Amino acid sequence: MSRNDDLLEQGPREAPEPETAEERSKRMGLKTAGGGVAAGGIGLAKAGVLGKLLLWLFVWNGVSTAWRIGGWVAILIVAGLVGAYVLYRRSHAT
Repeated sequence: MSRNDDLLEQGPREAPEPETAEERSKRMGLKTAGGGVAAGGIGLAKAGVLGKLLLWLFVWNGVSTAWRIGGWVAILIVAGLVGAYVLYRRSHAT
């Protein structure tokens, strides 16, 4: 017996009630929120705000990293100058 014959033997059935918009959004859950976030991101990107924000973040991170590296380089230069001065004074102290 085929599947169609089984269905015919079962007879008519009632169709389920259609989902309301509220039930559908509850079922979708985070997908709906993710769509809203994506739409907001697209809107910001079209306005150019998102690009400016990302550029600002990259520039800020670059400046702060350069500041930290520059600080260490300055410390090494000062230590080198002090060391060179001490060596110079020792060699010409006699």
